[in-house]
Amino acid sequence: MKLGIQLPEVERVVGWPEYAAMARAAEDAGYDSIWLGDHLLYDDPPRGPHEVWTLLAALAAVTQRVELGPLVACTAFHPPGVLAKMAATIDEISQGRLILGLGAGWNRREFAAFDLPYDRRVARFEEAFAIIRDLLAGETVQRQGAFHSADRVRLLPPPTRRIPLMVGSNGPRMLAATLPHVDAWNTWFADTRNTPEGFAEIDARVTEAAERAGRDPATLTRSVCVYVHLEGAGERQSGVEPLTPDTLRGALDAYEQAGAGEVILVADPITEASVRALAAHATPASP
Repeated sequence: MKLGIQLPEVERVVGWPEYAAMARAAEDAGYDSIWLGDHLLYDDPPRGPHEVWTLLAALAAVTQRVELGPLVACTAFHPPGVLAKMAATIDEISQGRLILGLGAGWNRREFAAFDLPYDRRVARFEEAFAIIRDLLAGETVQRQGAFHSADRVRLLPPPTRRIPLMVGSNGPRMLAATLPHVDAWNTWFADTRNTPEGFAEIDARVTEAAERAGRDPATLTRSVCVYVHLEGAGERQSGVEPLTPDTLRGALDAYEQAGAGEVILVADPITEASVRALAAHATPASP
């Protein structure tokens, strides 16, 4: 099972030097992947993260091994062809380490603030997803939709590989649209109650959705975010019972037994020190 970590989003203001240090620490500590949230603005209190694609490109340039991805990219924030081109460029910079997580978005406040349409988000996602996946497959795309169109668009230079796709949703319609095509599915800790049992319940529904979509469920990687408290926690409000470093190793084993192919840690606090500390606790003890 792979182990990932989410870097800071809006827990506090974080500058580029700290992001770079955390990413290098994650790579040195043995994590398989690094993830960044894709959001623009929150209220109560007002706060916002750095722009995710710019930050991913920078992280791609200062790391060598770890996979990188948005958790997950909102297709409503960019025209689909532009989003596909940004993804292909970051995959080039990282030399084939991007995992493209995609979703429809949910935070109405940021849509309104940045003049983005919030209505019919799933329908808009379905059209955008079709364009993105075909472009990243190297196709020339000609589509005319109600919300998104593509006029003989190609990605040039072409992608050097087929970038893996991941959907971040548990919605039946979103799963129906994506499961025939994506490599992985991700769910957030609030949806699983931050427990392996909660994950298994949703995972069973995803398996059924894959079967209905004509997809062999065994070919789908299952990814789950897990919330962990360390000393000094209090940056993030979660609404779930957190894991601790002492319970982490047992929980990881339970998630793997429940079918998770990757666990992404959401740490509170998220610092270079906590990145390293959690990696040490996640490593199985030597026999």
